[in-house]
Amino acid sequence: MKKLIIAAFALAAIAIAPNTYAQTKMVGGAAMYPTKNIIENAVNSNDHKTLVAAVKAAGLVETLEGAGPFTVFAPTDEAFGKLPAGTVDNLIKPANKATLIKILTYHVVAGKLSAADLLTKVKEGKGKAELSTVSGGTLVVMSQGAKLYLVDEKGGKSWITIADVNQSNGIIHVVNTVLMPN
Repeated sequence: MKKLIIAAFALAAIAIAPNTYAQTKMVGGAAMYPTKNIIENAVNSNDHKTLVAAVKAAGLVETLEGAGPFTVFAPTDEAFGKLPAGTVDNLIKPANKATLIKILTYHVVAGKLSAADLLTKVKEGKGKAELSTVSGGTLVVMSQGAKLYLVDEKGGKSWITIADVNQSNGIIHVVNTVLMPN
């Protein structure tokens, strides 16, 4: 009987393990574990050092460690590099905290929206879907083939380069351009 129970646990562990590994994605050279929250994973990504510094400067760490769920469109360091020279340095100054918060929360949507969820919304919207951001703004999601992209309120486009990076408190979609609210 004891061997049967041990065998059952071993089979259960094997059955569960592939799902855990299947959900773990690599971002910026680091594994993003679905058992960790957005901040715990983001700090390990070599592609998101600027984003993490900006989140810290804005005082949003505790929020993004919270229960959520959140959908975060996470710009890479390369995306921040597309901004005019000096923009990031200026935004992280204490005097510009409100603007920084607005920009960062513009990249966050309440709830957990996978790429499949976003595609469904686009199909239901006959080619586009509007998302309300935590900042109170609107992002438009569209697709081109199987690729999803976002259009910000200023008309800027950002592609989702890595989708469905599951977190314990939501999901991250890596994007290649910083999205800008009005």
